[in-house]
Amino acid sequence: MAFTLPALPYAHDALEPHFDTMTMQIHHGKHHQAYVDNLNKALDGNEHAGKSLEELMAIMSTLPMPVRNNGGGHYNHSLFWQILTPNAGTQASTKLAEAIDAQLGGMDKFKEAFANAGMTRFGSGWAWLCVKADKTLCVCSTPNQDNPLMDLAECPGTPILGMDVWEHAYYLHYQNRRADYISAFWSVVNWDEVSKRYEAAL
Repeated sequence: MAFTLPALPYAHDALEPHFDTMTMQIHHGKHHQAYVDNLNKALDGNEHAGKSLEELMAIMSTLPMPVRNNGGGHYNHSLFWQILTPNAGTQASTKLAEAIDAQLGGMDKFKEAFANAGMTRFGSGWAWLCVKADKTLCVCSTPNQDNPLMDLAECPGTPILGMDVWEHAYYLHYQNRRADYISAFWSVVNWDEVSKRYEAAL
């Protein structure tokens, strides 16, 4: 089965004014679609065609670079759309909030560390909140379209929150002001979804 572009769970303009309509249209309909199309091309005739995205991530070190770039792009963006919401005011579950308090120094310190991971990622990449194998939380970043599920990740774990810091995610609206984009990101985080992913990762 070929991979397909997942539908957005909200309208393109639903995240205004934080994420603008045109960026969402291009980011989802052009960039993510290209990752899907190029991943399907890269897997055509490959012995691993038919594997799930998660199965591909687990053996990424053995796969060609087009699968890494486009498979990562498809996985990362599929997660990204789900952890965004137009519904302001969602909150981390009690269980997740307690873990953030105990392991990351509280929500403010976590947000600071996460923002720093996004700000200090040179070039393009992602910032992540992950659940490690020992079930503790960690904040890290990865280059390009890599992610912590890949068997070659420097910070292995199950991602439950991800932030795209490629320029295509923010440049139309924020130009080179990555810090402003990161600040706006918190206004559209779907903490209900992040909390669900935390429970599933445990």
